Amino acid sequence: MRSNEQGVSESIGFMLIFTIVIAGIALVTLYGYPLLLQQQLGAEEKIMEKNMIVLQNDFKSMAYKTVPYKETSLKIGGGSLTVYNESDSLSSFTIYNQSDPTHPIVNNFRPGELLYESVSAQTNISLQNGAVVMRPRIQSGSTMLADPRWFYDDTTQTMVINLINITRPNLMAKEGIGTVRMRLGNTTYRYESPVTSEVRVTYNPSPGQDYSVAWDNYFTKIGMEHVGTPIPGSGTAITYTLPQPLNTLVIKTYEVHIEAI
Repeated sequence: MRSNEQGVSESIGFMLIFTIVIAGIALVTLYGYPLLLQQQLGAEEKIMEKNMIVLQNDFKSMAYKTVPYKETSLKIGGGSLTVYNESDSLSSFTIYNQSDPTHPIVNNFRPGELLYESVSAQTNISLQNGAVVMRPRIQSGSTMLADPRWFYDDTTQTMVINLINITRPNLMAKEGIGTVRMRLGNTTYRYESPVTSEVRVTYNPSPGQDYSVAWDNYFTKIGMEHVGTPIPGSGTAITYTLPQPLNTLVIKTYEVHIEAI
């Protein structure tokens, strides 16, 4: 009788331990794995945010420091990096004098973009017109991670607008480890002083890639004002007036050729 009781006790102890182990594995699988996966996706997104800012600094070096060629290696995790040129881009910028809107200073400038699309996190990060912007694909709204180089000097009443156009020889997309090779193309310069009428800027977002909330926050931050009653994020064009008073307007346009990724 004693030996039978010992055998039953060992069986019950084994079953209890086995049940606890299985329950622990189930809890880790049910709650721990999704959290681990979410942290991994967040880490990949943060890495790509830093990568896009590194590429933005490369653009700045070529455009503002006249460095002819740059090459940057990066890891593209959790999605793909695609190059779109001006013919692919539907978003545009138009700059014109309020007194003569039919003859714009810059007409329908399409900057193109370097676009990272996260498959798992459903997030897009774009390097466009010198700015790094981000938007979730399943929600409205966007945010600017790194500003472009537009600035207004109160002392001299000078506004400087830098436009960067991305071009490519053919369709490019990359996953995993890639090297972005780029070179500086043509540069144009326009100087207007004195400015005789109000200057306006219209941002027309792409319906599928609407970053108007991010650009709206940036434009208002540097002192530009809305014309009319815009609704950022609605997919419609929004017009802004440059800071007033304005005496001198400088517009520089740069071409950045992406040769390979």
